Amino acid sequence: MVDAEKLAKLQKSVRIGGKGTPRRKVRRTHKSAEAEDKKIQDALKKLDAQQIPSIDEANFFREDGTVLHFNRPAVQGAAPSNTYAIHGNPQEKDLGELMPNIISQMGPESIEQLRQYAEQLAKSGALNAPGGAKDAEDDEIPELVEGETFDKVD
Repeated sequence: MVDAEKLAKLQKSVRIGGKGTPRRKVRRTHKSAEAEDKKIQDALKKLDAQQIPSIDEANFFREDGTVLHFNRPAVQGAAPSNTYAIHGNPQEKDLGELMPNIISQMGPESIEQLRQYAEQLAKSGALNAPGGAKDAEDDEIPELVEGETFDKVD
């Protein structure tokens, strides 16, 4: 155990601050988004990324059916390293909100999500409303007849 008297002597001999000690300012570093952006920009400069002009929107399709939508993003790309950076304020939107304009952007995975989305709408009855899709009978695919091919021209 430490004796209380010895501890008091040690405390008196330790000098923090006072006459003759240099003043030191405490430097506080604040990490901000600007610092992170600067690091990203430096990394893109090393890759020789160039600004890609005339991009009106960028959409990222998620597995849960939502879309991460960038309106008028700043896009930089480095083709040799296959690296692209998109800067902007994203908005998370439902697939139905962007529907008529994004069909040309959709890949095979997104088309499957679109089909699932349409099935969900059909189950909820939204497509059977006036002005919606035609009857389900018109959408059915006819069965193939055995022995016939579609390559023959009649």
